[in-house]
Amino acid sequence: MNLSFIIALLLGFNLNAQEIELKNLIGKWQLVYFDGIDKVKTSPQYRSSDSAMRANIEYKIKSRLENTVYDFFSVDSLNYTDYRNNVIVMKKAKINLKKANILTIFDGKVMREAKILELEANRLVLEPISQSPGAGKLVFERIIAVKTK
Repeated sequence: MNLSFIIALLLGFNLNAQEIELKNLIGKWQLVYFDGIDKVKTSPQYRSSDSAMRANIEYKIKSRLENTVYDFFSVDSLNYTDYRNNVIVMKKAKINLKKANILTIFDGKVMREAKILELEANRLVLEPISQSPGAGKLVFERIIAVKTK
């Protein structure tokens, strides 16, 4: 009986130690990978397409990666890029962190949620929560500002 209490206590400390704080997100994060890339590249449509079509898809993937930036500029606010009709637009949103490291992003019209799977000094992994299964993971790297003289 004492052993189960100790195990429960240790698990409780471990789970609390894994809780993320919003202040650790502050900074700019560049999307470097998302699971959808693999799904596209292994799809029958991609594999059977001609080289021009594949080049177009590769260009779109590269553009999405290069232009997807999340800028957490305070503990409750986020600027981010989004695509509307194949045009890059800047958006602002309010953020909140719920239990179990669920990040809520609310832009005034739409609320999105993602589970923070990993947060290290220079790496952030999100898994969007949606009605459609298999949304996949988004991997970001922190953008380190280079100081110029």
